Amino acid sequence: MRKTKFKNGEYFHIYNRGTDKREIFSDRYDYIRFLESLNLFNGIESIGSIYELAFRKKRDVEAEPPIGGSASNSENHLVEIVAYSLLPNHFHLLLKQVQENGISEFMHRIGGYTLFYNKKYKRSGALFQGPFQSVYIDSESYLNYISAYINGNPEIHKIKKAEEYIWSSYQDYLGNRNGVLANKSIILKDFSSTNEYRKYVEEVIKNSSEIKEAKKQYLLE
Repeated sequence: MRKTKFKNGEYFHIYNRGTDKREIFSDRYDYIRFLESLNLFNGIESIGSIYELAFRKKRDVEAEPPIGGSASNSENHLVEIVAYSLLPNHFHLLLKQVQENGISEFMHRIGGYTLFYNKKYKRSGALFQGPFQSVYIDSESYLNYISAYINGNPEIHKIKKAEEYIWSSYQDYLGNRNGVLANKSIILKDFSSTNEYRKYVEEVIKNSSEIKEAKKQYLLE
């Protein structure tokens, strides 16, 4: 795939999967650790390693995600996170670049998750199938569609009903959780209500032709 030129103020669909389609999240804490990385590595100033967080006590995040900060206060962020979904062998992020080279730097920092995973499971080598992939979002309608595709991804892959899945931003979009990692207002402003957005996500999930084409494009079949 041709290298993407990331520009400030523009949106991109970022995704990657495990090498040989292997798991990249093997237990609850792996998901938590990745979400913490999304939050803690999104500042202009690097915080260094968060390795010390890797083996702390597991936390229950069914009510609240294990993150802090503010999705609306993006001036000190590298990127603005619009939507996300973490599945056992891949992840999706919908990002808006805020700082110059923000997406590349953000994803470079997130790559430290491989060190955590390899250390925890006593493995070595690459965890992800090459560099992260990206698609430029060239319209508002496509932006809304990709948000729905990401939020509906667990159901698209027949893992769990999207509305019940806790490792995506969909719980926040539906108002079931007061998460601050994803700035849902960027998408929801185009819908008259949360229920209208829910119906839109359901349509995307059910549209088998679009889903099949998306799976081919993002190499996630």
